[in-house]
Amino acid sequence: MIKEQQLPELPYGYADLEPFISADLLELHHKKHHQAYVTNLNKALEQYEAAEKQHDLEAMINLQSAIKFNGGGHLNHSFFWANLAPKSAGGGVPPEGPLAKAIDEAFESLQKFIDLFNAETAAIQGSGWGWLGYHKQKKRLEYAACSNHDLVSAKGLVPLLTIDVWEHAYYLQYKNLRPAFLKEIWQVVNWKEVAKRYEKIVA
Repeated sequence: MIKEQQLPELPYGYADLEPFISADLLELHHKKHHQAYVTNLNKALEQYEAAEKQHDLEAMINLQSAIKFNGGGHLNHSFFWANLAPKSAGGGVPPEGPLAKAIDEAFESLQKFIDLFNAETAAIQGSGWGWLGYHKQKKRLEYAACSNHDLVSAKGLVPLLTIDVWEHAYYLQYKNLRPAFLKEIWQVVNWKEVAKRYEKIVA
């Protein structure tokens, strides 16, 4: 039996990322949008399990798009929440140590990485995610953009950091100004968490 997925609790309060992400925006994003992906994923998984028991291959194939979309939305959002932190908990503090060195090697500097990330992610057509990932074969950090809720692992990268640029991630507060949202969100990026992920991967 497939385990039912749950909406993860945030490691901070809805108002803790203000003024960069308002309490209303964060609550709507988490409790409504992310919850919807979890609900729809569980429904699709239940239907898939039933179809599998009935050996209904056509139904199983038809359900895969719903599982991919809602499953990707669930996984990407869960990852996104964990790479944010209030200013009082170190949000926005630049990385140090091995991660900082790897960023310099791949992008010349943290600021050049952020500039590249913001420009490329702002240019995503429609909905999607910007990512910082690690390419194990090339042994280096890389930027990647993903459409909709596609997983960055499909591009051969181990995820380290992501920013959601679906309109629901910023529109309530930033209206249609996606670049403004991208500029401000770095103030609450949890680089300490990103560094832990990186060091675990390269250990």
